[in-house]
Amino acid sequence: MEGPSNLKARTAAELQAVKRKSGKSYGQIADETGLTNVYVAQLLRRQAQLKPPTAPLLRAALPALTDDLLQEMMQPPLRSYDPNLIQEPTVYRLHEAVMHFGESIKDIINEEFGDGIMSAIDFYCSVDKVKGADGKDRAVVTFDGKYLPYTEQVTEQMVSRVKKQDQQDSKPKLS
Repeated sequence: MEGPSNLKARTAAELQAVKRKSGKSYGQIADETGLTNVYVAQLLRRQAQLKPPTAPLLRAALPALTDDLLQEMMQPPLRSYDPNLIQEPTVYRLHEAVMHFGESIKDIINEEFGDGIMSAIDFYCSVDKVKGADGKDRAVVTFDGKYLPYTEQVTEQMVSRVKKQDQQDSKPKLS
C-alpha cells in the first residue's frame, strides 16, 4: 500500500507532467481559471485542494488532466514539504528575507492592527514580474492574509468552562 507522502509525490509528478505537456505557464493557467498563479502551483504540487466548481475550469486549461487526477486533487492534501527544500536558493532567499524583515513586519502589523497575526489559512499569494526604476526585472511576492487578533483568555468566554460550570450548577445540592 502506498503511503500518503508517496502518493502525493507521484500525483504531483503526474500533475507537473500535464502542465509541461500543455506548454502553459502558471500565470496562463491562473488567467484561464481565475486563480492566483501561486494557488495554481499549489494545486499542481498537491499543496491545496481543488474545489469542485473550479475543476471544469482547470480541466479546460489543462485538457490532459485525467478524471483520476482531478478526483485526487479534490481530496484534502497532505500539506507538507521536504525539509531539504530550504537548500534550494530561491526558497532559501525567501526564508532569509522573511527572517531579516520579519521583526519589522511584525511591528508594523501590530502597530496597524493591534496584537495579532496574519493568517496563512485565509491567505492569498501571488508572484508578479515588474520592471524596476532602473529598467531591470524585479519579482514582487505578495502575501495577502486575513488579520487575526489574539484573544484575551477570559474564563467566562471559554465554552468548555462555561459548560462545565453549567453542569455543576445543575447538579442537585445536598443540604
